[in-house]
Amino acid sequence: MSLVFASWNINSIRQREALVSDWLERHQPDVLCLQEIKCEEHQFPAVFAEKGYQTAIVGQKSYNGVAILSRHPMNVTHRRLPGFGHEAARYVEAEIQGIVFGNLYLPNGNSGGETGYDIKLDFFDALTHHARTMLAAERDFILLGDYNVCPTAEDHAPGALSPTDSLVRPESRAAWRRLVWSGLTDAQRVVQPQGRAFTFWDYQGMAFQRDSGLRIDHALLSPRLAERLETVQPDREERAKNQPSDHVPLIVRLQ
Repeated sequence: MSLVFASWNINSIRQREALVSDWLERHQPDVLCLQEIKCEEHQFPAVFAEKGYQTAIVGQKSYNGVAILSRHPMNVTHRRLPGFGHEAARYVEAEIQGIVFGNLYLPNGNSGGETGYDIKLDFFDALTHHARTMLAAERDFILLGDYNVCPTAEDHAPGALSPTDSLVRPESRAAWRRLVWSGLTDAQRVVQPQGRAFTFWDYQGMAFQRDSGLRIDHALLSPRLAERLETVQPDREERAKNQPSDHVPLIVRLQ
């Protein structure tokens, strides 16, 4: 039996409740991980529970926020990333069907000067330590969400970012490599080793129409799950909808 899950930075769940509801009706995923929900838990739309999805929500007023929607029973294991000391709502984790889903919204790192950038690297360090702990325990897990990093030059359109942008700074890419080289698999690059697989297009400058995008939403799989990987696909059509998020869902299917 296959397992279908997706990650989607929705850029305000209350503003895009109808888009998500329609998407769920059409795709029927087992699990949907949302980032940047931009609301507190009590403000999260009830329609998804009414559709039969269990929800795990870590919210924050007006900013950040993450949520997991699951068609299956889930056990919430963490509401903050272990080892990350900042208060922002950026991580929620749950075990579903024997698999740990870590849903993350990694700091962008472009605001707050070097202090803001250090917070991004702190998150990467904590995430890497947590991944290595789960690997040592031989857990089956997925770390997915908005990583705010373009791992290579292929992962952004020419001219889409300045060389000093935090998404492409050498320290950001080195932190990404440390995480992946711990023993994880970048799902997209298994299915599509090369070429564009953008998940984000800015609202400015006709970026979507010019395909000036970024690949910053990722799904990293632990070893046994990587062996079950079947398909990965950014749902590009969602970006063409009326009043869309600037990100699109990244859909993953396991055998």
